[in-house]
Amino acid sequence: MIDKIRQLTEQTQAFTAKSAAEIEEFRIRMLGKKGELNALMEQFKQVPPEQKKTLGGPINALKNAIQEKLATLKAGLESAEQGPQSDDLSRPGSNDRLGARHPISLVKNQIEAIFKRLGYTVAEGPEIEDDWHVFSALNFPPEHPARDMQDTFFIEKNPDILLRTHTSSIQVRVMESQKPPIRVICPGRVFRNEAISARAHCIFHQVEGLYIDENVSFADLKQSILYFAKEMFGEKADIRLRPSYFPFTEPSAEVDVSCNLCGGKGCNVCKGTGWLEIMGCGMVDPNVLEACGIDSKKYTGFAFGMGIERITMLKYGVRDLRLYFENDLRFLGQFDSAIGG
Repeated sequence: MIDKIRQLTEQTQAFTAKSAAEIEEFRIRMLGKKGELNALMEQFKQVPPEQKKTLGGPINALKNAIQEKLATLKAGLESAEQGPQSDDLSRPGSNDRLGARHPISLVKNQIEAIFKRLGYTVAEGPEIEDDWHVFSALNFPPEHPARDMQDTFFIEKNPDILLRTHTSSIQVRVMESQKPPIRVICPGRVFRNEAISARAHCIFHQVEGLYIDENVSFADLKQSILYFAKEMFGEKADIRLRPSYFPFTEPSAEVDVSCNLCGGKGCNVCKGTGWLEIMGCGMVDPNVLEACGIDSKKYTGFAFGMGIERITMLKYGVRDLRLYFENDLRFLGQFDSAIGG
């Protein structure tokens, strides 16, 4: 038996192939079900126990030699098919620049990743919406100024078809189509009829979040936002909540984060206060739950919303919103090494 092993080892070392078919034929002959190696293993079963240790090592060595030979032959064949590689070291290098992700995309992806770790899923919806999903279902009264043409882009002066002014419309669609528990974030582009300046734009991006289940409290909301702030701005980040008003939440609050540029000591960016506003939030109004077919006596929930441009300004120190939309390569090139998916 040891002579057979030696013979097969020599055949393996001497074998050469010029095509994939020859390599496959060799593999089947050596490693196939009726191949040489399986025949050896059948003989090995009949070997007395005291000889197994002596023969086992050479058989394993033969198997490894066959596999290495096959890998070497396949690699050599693939290299030959690709053709010769240029080794001209004097050839000039390429000056082509790799692209970079837009800072808005970088921050959007980071926000999504943070809330995904809390169990949120991502939901999307249409940018051209109707009055119900943008206003009526969210408890906006008919006389609310957001319904005015000075604040909202309507399609061909149709008061029922408009460009969404917030991604809360996605939350309404989710509540209409899913039963609690609901835990989603809703990123997207929104539109408002505003004058374009360094601090405002008619197009911007939002990420809104919604969590509905039994026994959801304001404390859950605060802890979720605190976790987000520390993940986004660093472990030293702190938050404060100020009472506010939104038609679709009650109670409502504005959220400030400690200024990461001055460490809360006060600077020109935070206007000396040490705090920067980053989002609005609150407990979902029972009227909104009922409008979407959810029992407000059984379920409670919270919602929050933030502007991605605002978060990006704070994170990267950008002072002019218009830079996000001008496609200036001098600006975008600064984010080549930024981390983001």
